[in-house]
This record gives sequence, structure tokens and C-alpha cells, in this order.
Amino acid sequence: MTVSYTLEVADARFGGFSKLLFRWKGSIYKLLYKELLVFALLYTTLSLVYRRLLSEEQKRLFTKVAQYCDRSTDLIPLSFVLGFYVTLIVNRWWAQYSSIPLPDQLMCVISSTVHGRDERGRLLRRTLVRYANLSAVLILRSVSTRVLKRFPTMDHIVDAGFMTQDERKKFESLHSDFNKYWVPCVWFTNLAAQARRDGRVRDDVALRLLLDELNLYRAKCSLLFHYDWISIPLVYTQVVTIAVYSFFAFCLIGRQFLEPLEPGATSTLDMYVPLPTLLQFFFYAGWLKVAEQLINPFGEDDDDFETNKLIDRNLQVSLLSVDDMYQNLPPMAKDKYWDESTALPPYTVATAAETLKPSFLGSTFDMR
Repeated sequence: MTVSYTLEVADARFGGFSKLLFRWKGSIYKLLYKELLVFALLYTTLSLVYRRLLSEEQKRLFTKVAQYCDRSTDLIPLSFVLGFYVTLIVNRWWAQYSSIPLPDQLMCVISSTVHGRDERGRLLRRTLVRYANLSAVLILRSVSTRVLKRFPTMDHIVDAGFMTQDERKKFESLHSDFNKYWVPCVWFTNLAAQARRDGRVRDDVALRLLLDELNLYRAKCSLLFHYDWISIPLVYTQVVTIAVYSFFAFCLIGRQFLEPLEPGATSTLDMYVPLPTLLQFFFYAGWLKVAEQLINPFGEDDDDFETNKLIDRNLQVSLLSVDDMYQNLPPMAKDKYWDESTALPPYTVATAAETLKPSFLGSTFDMR
């Protein structure tokens, strides 16, 4: 499930982010600790071989190789390549979330344009909104491993109430080599046209509004499908991965403690634990891990999208809005400020200080 810490960073204060460093779920430590252990083990192995097993002549040769590897790390533009790649991944990640179809606008239009308090009117509204949710479930089970595990077959979708047996027969009778998530949207349009002919939708303007909202909803389903189909070019991901791995392959040798080549020359400080190199690995390899986690947010990582929760929420609120809330209005009454020329809602003691601040009228009003 998504790891949320928004409340903890609501106010900027001393050490505000420090508390977040001690979290495990969704943390960089959980993502990276295996790679970090492997890197540290390889570094330690090379260090022991150099210190204990090599002869003096072999040590001199190793020193030259290590110096060459250390110079070579400057030739890899790691920050540029990795930074640009992660920026691309983050933008794509948010665009994918924005493409998840939500029925909120569509359900409001259905509730206001498809009329009838009788059983037929209720059936029309519930069926329309169910078709919209069915389309979303079909596309989400095509891109999300969580949803596919929840609805592995069409039997599970029927049992969950998104589709009837008759609708399933109609759905499966349509033979196509491509994903059929769009079929419920076509059913929606035909049913909306029938409701217009029956007078349940009272004019063409209302029908147009209804179909426009459906098209926006269907477009998000389509966009989600294409995000899943068209990945970031594999060559780019390979270049970034090779850049990171080759950089730290050079570091394994180039950052070793070395004895001076010339007798009597001063040697560098012997740090048994290469802390700067480990930190560099933590930052760069962690950056790559961020991209690895965000490149497909429809998996089962800690910070991947909670698609099953979205399905539950969308079905519940959409059925509630077109059924229980249809023309179920509270009585109108005069508001609290009916006889007042200026409405000023009260402040609590905790927010009373805000009333002392004058309203902002524009920067030039303070000009002298």
C-alpha cells in the first residue's frame, strides 16, 4: 500500500525530515540493502586479496590498474544520465496516476441527466455507472498485477457484480485480437441513446453532455493501456543501468587502499571502510532504484498504486451517487448570513491570530 507521510511534513521545522529516515516500509534501505551488501562484500574481498595474497610485484601492478580505474570514473557522465532518466520516470509516473479513470464527473452527470424515480430509471442509472466501472476493471486487470490477482478470470468479475452472465456471453461472443476493455463503453453509449428515445434523458444537450463525459473516461482507459504498451525505450534503460554498474565496477578497484609505488613515499590514509564510496553507491544506486520502483507503479511494491482500493472506492461512491442520492436533497433553508452584508465565518482560538493580518490587495498597494 502507498506509504503516506504528508501530515508529518505539514510544517517545516528543525529536523523535519529526520524522523522519516527511521522508516523501513517504502524506504531506500529496504530497496537497496541487498545491492549494498554485495558491493561491500566484493570490495572487502578485493581488499583482502590485495593486502594478504599478492606479492610486491603484483601489488605494484594492481596499484597501476587501480589508479587507471579511479581516473576512468571521471569519464562516465553518471549524474547527467541518471538525473535526466529519473526526471523522465517521475513525470511518467505521475502521468500514469492521472490517467487512472475516476467516475466522479461521470456519475454526477448521470445523476442529473438520467431521470426517473421508478425501478426502470434506477436500473438505467445503476447500469450506466456499472458499465463505466466494468471498463475500468477490465483495463486495470490488464496493467496491474494486483488487480489481475484479484480478478484472474471473467468468473471473478461476474461474481464481484461488475458483469452479469448475459453480459459475459455478449462480451465473449465478440471476437477480437485486441483488448476489449472498450466494450462496456459502447454498451454505455447504446443504453444512453435508448434512454434518450424513451425520454429518460430529456434533450439532446443532456445526451451530448453524458457522452462527452464518457469519452473523457474512455480516453483515460485508453491512455492507461498505451502507457502499459509503450515503455520508455529499452536502450535508454540499458544505458543508464550500464553506466551505474560500470561506474561502481571501476570504484571497486579504483577506490582501494594502495601502498605507494616508490619506497619512502607517503601513503594515503588507510580507511578500512570506504565511507565516501559507500555513500556514493548509496546515492547513485539508490537513484537508480527509485527509477526501478516508479517505472511501473502498477506492481506490488510498497509505493505502487493501490488499484484495488480505487476499484472499491469508485464502485461504492458511483452507485451511491446515482441511486441513494438521486433527487434525495436536504430541505433548503436560509443560510446563517442571510441578513448580513458581509459573511465572516468564525475562527477558533488556534487560528484567531490570522484575523489580525490585513487582506492582501496586491503588491503595489504597499508602494510608498
